[in-house]
Parts: sequence; structure tokens; C-alpha cells
Amino acid sequence: MPGTKKRGRFRAFARSKDGSAAIEFALLAIPYFMVIFAIIETFVAFAAEELVSNGVDTMARRMRTGQITFNLGRATDVADVKDFRQRFCNEVSILINCSAAEVATPNKLWLDVRTFTNFSDIPVTIPMNATGLDTSGLQYNPGGSGTKNMVRAYYKWQVITDLVRPYITPYKTTTGARLNEFLIVATAAFQNEQYP
Repeated sequence: MPGTKKRGRFRAFARSKDGSAAIEFALLAIPYFMVIFAIIETFVAFAAEELVSNGVDTMARRMRTGQITFNLGRATDVADVKDFRQRFCNEVSILINCSAAEVATPNKLWLDVRTFTNFSDIPVTIPMNATGLDTSGLQYNPGGSGTKNMVRAYYKWQVITDLVRPYITPYKTTTGARLNEFLIVATAAFQNEQYP
């Protein structure tokens, strides 16, 4: 009965549950942790997007009410884009760290502050080129009392999980390629109050 003994051992081995949980965990651990990491990364990226949006709203409100002015010879004057960018960085410093080098020469954070004759003149598209964000047309030209203005911030948030990157950024280059970062864009359009 040696054949029966072998079949009995095979059946016992097939019915054995020893180590099955460890094998199942080993098979599912990598995809499971990738999904968890992608969820966390997406959450943090969208939290950063909300933070940038709040920063734009805060700076726009300060411009609208005359707490920040330009070329009026007042203590509230923000002389240049570096000073404005530093103030913006102070608003978003919870998640986004702007170094002195980033404030002086932007690499991840760009601001576009302009005045317009009509609200219909405000651009509604994101300036893109073959490599990504086209920063050549960005300006710092805020208006004074009663002017129509736009404050727009662009921030390149680095995405670590490559599986998530194509799905969380809606912007593409002019060649149709997806960006390597999550491009955060926040805009505020407003008319300044008639401050003295």
C-alpha cells in the first residue's frame, strides 16, 4: 500500500492551511500598500491645492481692500514680485516650504498678478508649452484703487506614486504629454475697492 500512503500525504498537504495567510499576505501586500500610498498622496496633493487656493484668496482680498498696494508711496506698498511671493509663501507655509532661492528665482511656485480693463480680458486658459507650464508671459502688474485684477498661482507639486500621476493632473503639454508633477492652479479675479 505504498501508493495509498503517498496519496494520503498529498491529500493532507492539499488540505493543510498552515501558512496560507502568510502566502496570501505576500501576494496582496504590494498592491495593497500601493493603493494605500496612492490614496494618502492624492489626499495630500488635494490638501495642498486647497491651501494654494486659500493663499490666492487671502492675497486677493488684501489687494482688493488696499492692505497691499503698488506704487502709491505707502507703507502698504509691495514693491516687487519677490516681496509679493514671500508674502504668498507665508500664507502657504503649512505644507509648502519656499526657500529664499525659490522666492528669488521660482522653480516650483509662480505668481501672475495683473490688472485688466474688463473682466472678459482675463485669461481663462493655462499657458502651456511643449515642456509644461509656460512662464514667459507671467507678470507682476497689480492695479490701484477701483481696478480689475487677477491673482493666479501655479505650483508644481511633486507626485511620487507614478500610478496616480496621470489621473490627478488634468493639464498636458502642448504635445499632449502628461506632466511629471501635479500642477496646482488657483485664480482670483476681483475689482479693487475705491480706497483713498
